Amino acid sequence: MVDEGIAFPQENLLDDNTGSQFFASQSYCGVAVDEDDSIVGLYILHPNNVGRCGHICNASYAVSSICRGQHIGEKLVKDCIQKAKELGFLVLQFNAVVETNIHARHLYERIGFKQLGVIPKGFRMKDGHYENICPYYIEL
Repeated sequence: MVDEGIAFPQENLLDDNTGSQFFASQSYCGVAVDEDDSIVGLYILHPNNVGRCGHICNASYAVSSICRGQHIGEKLVKDCIQKAKELGFLVLQFNAVVETNIHARHLYERIGFKQLGVIPKGFRMKDGHYENICPYYIEL
């Protein structure tokens, strides 16, 4: 998904070492598994900021392309909201939802997230052109 260059801000793929460090630095990592115990989706949850803004969290989601349309993303987002509440966060904020990522945007809005506006040319796509980003939030 990172390699596609259309939704995640990272430019480099994770290897075993950088992946272990990245996932260990999160407040929580959730996974979705199928009936064969294969991972079909995941999310990371962490503070969006520190100190006086430390009650706001941020998350990112990934669903296997072969499993899209099975509502795995919705289950991950709802689980993430519950876990964020359990961890004491008061707001879940997405900083950089790419405007053309309409499936994610529709999902967030259906669940109750509010769009904060549009940041013009906030995301550089893999091919070098820029897309707008739409920050979202939901009170927990």
